[in-house]
Amino acid sequence: MQTRNLTTVIVASTIACQVDTGTHGRPDYQLRDSAGIRIVENSRPPDGSRLGWRIGRQPEVSIGLLEGDDPYMLFAVTDATVLSDGRIVVVNRGTRELRVFDSEGTYLDAWGGEGEGPGEFRDVMHLEPLPDDSVIVWGWLDPAMTVFDPAGGFVRTVRSDRSVSDLPTHYLGPQAARPDGSILVSQNATFVETVVIEIWDADGNLRESLGSHGAREPTTLVGNTNYPTTFGRTLTMEPWGDLIVISPTDRYEFKAFAQDGTLARIVRRDHMRRAPTDAHLQAYIQTRVDRIPSEMVDLRAQTRSEYQSVPVAERLPAYTSVMTDALHHLWAEEYEAPGEEVDGVLWTVFDPGGRVLGFVETPEELEIYEIGADYIIGKTEDEEFGVESVQVWRLDRSGG
Repeated sequence: MQTRNLTTVIVASTIACQVDTGTHGRPDYQLRDSAGIRIVENSRPPDGSRLGWRIGRQPEVSIGLLEGDDPYMLFAVTDATVLSDGRIVVVNRGTRELRVFDSEGTYLDAWGGEGEGPGEFRDVMHLEPLPDDSVIVWGWLDPAMTVFDPAGGFVRTVRSDRSVSDLPTHYLGPQAARPDGSILVSQNATFVETVVIEIWDADGNLRESLGSHGAREPTTLVGNTNYPTTFGRTLTMEPWGDLIVISPTDRYEFKAFAQDGTLARIVRRDHMRRAPTDAHLQAYIQTRVDRIPSEMVDLRAQTRSEYQSVPVAERLPAYTSVMTDALHHLWAEEYEAPGEEVDGVLWTVFDPGGRVLGFVETPEELEIYEIGADYIIGKTEDEEFGVESVQVWRLDRSGG
């Protein structure tokens, strides 16, 4: 395998350069420093190749029933985590509580509940474990964060005066908790074109500003609905070790910022940018129409017509989303163009320094919430009855 030509992107101020020629089947990469920024250029793993890591053939734990005891009948699950002692904490948004299960999936306890008192929620959507096995949780309708100790006891509520608006679509709200207890926050990238991103300390005070970043193209009013640009970019934000990735999905490039807000690393991977075809557009529109009951004929026709009027991006997204795992690998979910979907979800995995390790495939039906050192936890939903199940799958990294 030969290293690709990088003439057009080599920076004149390069002060160091290291090239790997792709031995042992690994993708090629080039590493260099430019003006204090580490730049990593990677080739794309070969089609059909897979990193030697293995996902279990079936989940080791599955929580969720159609009929049974109430704690196992999940409703509107939005997140889950595994604590260091193996307990599984599930955000059951439908009842505004955290449900706690042991490592085998047996129900233990419920934390929180709907209300406005200490340890209660107006809304709850996400949680993150903190270093001492306490957890911090937050919702979308309320930017306040609540901390529970490992036994489920209420510790404190974190409210910040950093919010820039009283509107839920514009306020600064938490995105992720970092290993040192600080909090990555931003405006909601779904609703505003440019978002403010900051790092707060554990009490909600500004530690560092990460500036403003373009999140999406302008929406278009068609009929009575504002539509996002079809195939338009989104903005990814994710802690990555000591760095924070902030990058749009319209190119295969990850910019990682240091805690002081300076750009510290740029990681790229070969990607052929594709213009969307009419077949892609029609397949995309059909998925939206199919969400409407078949008997609502007029609404289905109206929806199809309105989507035909929405502007279309010049290029398909380069990737869909990113996650980091417990060992500081960066996982980039490969984008599947409408009409070209295949079974399974394909990820490109980068090591902590930004070098591509290879492709890993996860189950198609699994919405992943967390990737640990030896497990993946996420949610599935039964198509026939809508039964939600939180599942833990074994991740074996020994083969690559």
